[in-house]
Amino acid sequence: MRHVRAAVVEAPGAPFTVRDAEIEEPRPYEVLVRMTAVGVCHTDLAMRDTWPRRLTPMVFGHEGAGRVEAVGAEVTGLAPGDRVCLTFASCGTCEQCAGNHPAYCRTARDRNLSGGRDDGTTPLSLDGAPLHAGFFGQSSFATYAVVHERGVVRVPSGLPATVVAPLGCSGQTGAGTVLNRLRPGPGSSLVVLGAGGVGLSALMAAVAVGCDPVVAVDPVASRRALATRLGAKAALSPGDGLVAALRDLTGGGAHHVVETTGRPEMARRAVDALRPRGELALLGLGGEVTFDVMGLLAKGVRVHGVIEGDSDPGRLIPELAGLHRRGLFPLDRLVTRFPFEDIGAAVAAMRDGGVVKPVLTFS
Repeated sequence: MRHVRAAVVEAPGAPFTVRDAEIEEPRPYEVLVRMTAVGVCHTDLAMRDTWPRRLTPMVFGHEGAGRVEAVGAEVTGLAPGDRVCLTFASCGTCEQCAGNHPAYCRTARDRNLSGGRDDGTTPLSLDGAPLHAGFFGQSSFATYAVVHERGVVRVPSGLPATVVAPLGCSGQTGAGTVLNRLRPGPGSSLVVLGAGGVGLSALMAAVAVGCDPVVAVDPVASRRALATRLGAKAALSPGDGLVAALRDLTGGGAHHVVETTGRPEMARRAVDALRPRGELALLGLGGEVTFDVMGLLAKGVRVHGVIEGDSDPGRLIPELAGLHRRGLFPLDRLVTRFPFEDIGAAVAAMRDGGVVKPVLTFS
């Protein structure tokens, strides 16, 4: 067992409290990672607020970056000292994993959202009692994480940890939706609804592959300004006249819309902003949304539900690292750094809209 500092949630909706805990050594197919940075994602907050009481106390965090400290006896391809990105867990053997779609793994819930490993155990303990973990296979709001080798991706040594961390979820979710699922051709129009970490990652990927125009929609002026600096032709506030403005900017309707807000009214407006046979990708966590089915049929709209960018992380994360190196995926421009112990301030800054992607760093 090793000493670890972890941001613990004692009950659903409770604040993150940094506490002393203990972590096990890795099992045969696991890796112990010393964290250097971890992104804060809206998913962490949404799940914290709705997490089952029976699975608390709990450690969240699912955008970890760090260095390999130790590897299990059966681990191959990773060694102590490797710089790595942590990402979601998958089995590697089911139909979806075998088809390079591990985000839809048959055992995804047990491996990512059960409060522990898929066998019900947890590598963390608090005051001698089990501390629930394994969030998206990692629980990286801590100084160390034990992760199955499939959730660990080696990254170039020169890539800053504050850039590596968001690649584990928000970066690959937004960019992967564009690169893996929509696959727009050069010159096609793409609209992003919501200019947070996921939306702006989708925007950067769309710019990188030559989409034109790329348009962002967000209520926060600073985020709209950032979107234009990242290559958007226009950035609009969501208000009256939005659909008409989007149709005008895209020459009669967008080829693609990426909806990241999870707001039902925005999903419906997205359909209205599409041209015939356009495509809508739904990424935001939300509740029910209703569509006019005749409207969908008449326009031939295709609706995609996308988790984690439908990504194979072992392929996509190095690809995004390469785009960043070439200046085509400037993820660092979204990041604001906070010390790990100031996780509460990072959460507040993200919630008030002043920060796009808070990244916690470890001394």
